[in-house]
Amino acid sequence: MPYLLVDIELLDPIPALTLDARDTGVGLIVRRAGVPVGFILEAARAGGTLTADEVDVLVARTCADKLVQEALLERLGGRGPLSERTFTVAVCSHDRTAGLAQCLQRLLQVRQESGSATSFEVLVVDNAPSDDATEQLVADLPGVRYVREDRTGLNFARNRAVAAATGQVLAFLDDDVEVDAGWAHGLRLAWGEHPDAGCVTGLVLPFELATQAQITFEHYGGFRRGFDTVRYAGTSLPGNPFYPYGSGMFGAGCNMSYRRDLLVELGGFDEALDTGKPLPGGGDLDMFHRVLKSGHPLVYEPRYAVFHKHRRERRMLRRQLWTWGTGFMAYLVKTFRADPAGRATVAGLIAWWFRHQLAELAQSLRGRCPLSPDMALAQLAGGIVGLAGTYGRSRRRSAAIQRRTEMSTAR
Repeated sequence: MPYLLVDIELLDPIPALTLDARDTGVGLIVRRAGVPVGFILEAARAGGTLTADEVDVLVARTCADKLVQEALLERLGGRGPLSERTFTVAVCSHDRTAGLAQCLQRLLQVRQESGSATSFEVLVVDNAPSDDATEQLVADLPGVRYVREDRTGLNFARNRAVAAATGQVLAFLDDDVEVDAGWAHGLRLAWGEHPDAGCVTGLVLPFELATQAQITFEHYGGFRRGFDTVRYAGTSLPGNPFYPYGSGMFGAGCNMSYRRDLLVELGGFDEALDTGKPLPGGGDLDMFHRVLKSGHPLVYEPRYAVFHKHRRERRMLRRQLWTWGTGFMAYLVKTFRADPAGRATVAGLIAWWFRHQLAELAQSLRGRCPLSPDMALAQLAGGIVGLAGTYGRSRRRSAAIQRRTEMSTAR
């Protein structure tokens, strides 16, 4: 059932890989001088062995072009300067203290090893906690600051981070990720090379491939957006008629960073998106789009990488796919209302998405899609729910929460 997940460093001899009796494949994170250059997902015989030559063929087939790019960069003197800005790294968490502890432990280790301790503030936003476990955890961690946000919802917590942060750049991590050794360097590199950017997103790799749900998710594409640095700017992209509205292409909310002053200028995250169970998504997509529409570039940088702990159970993956559909459609409904000039493009994207999901469902019924029919149907159903008034209901709910908060504060 599991896939053996292995780091391959190409400056070292290529190893042979021996699978145990339960392993049914391999996931290879390929690096050159520590830099991620590719990811390979390959089924294999349980208990078998991939020889060094077989691994070499897999790497060459998948990563050859990227390796040429990296070699040329090295000969030309490497990448640009590191940013001298100050950074706040915010981790928003809701009642997941054990996972948060692992996230923070790794983050603090990488911060120290990268020599970034003085320029990287770490901030934990405790979102509507049911106990004081997270507060107690942070109290025992020197150099980590704690703030509390009692309104339930990720975008409420993100906006609390915007208000509390002291850094010029605000980087967000989810509490179910662990940062790569080069994460801090990649973050500073991206902001140094692109000082005019409004947002930088990073690579997201699997932390483990221990269950069928996790393997299915990676075969479906996972959170990966490739291994090339990409700079997005302007309101058009050749070959993509839906740019910049198809925001999923830009990155993932579990590993993203922004100029803090731009977040303030844009009014923060939309608190009717990413509100927890009523509407658990869309907040990152909305902000990616708003950054680009405001005239600021968005950069995807794969050296700024994290490992995400994917859902281990099928029912949780099915729920995640449902939220993807709901959140994406809610974001598009919001954008359709807010951007009259883009309504024709947004309407076209909505129609394309539903055609694509129906085709994917048909493929899953024929066994030609990584997703099973129930999972493909969950994503389609989520989209229908998201289109059918979810955003409007969430706006009213968010406004009511805000009114109650203001009344409580006034007392």
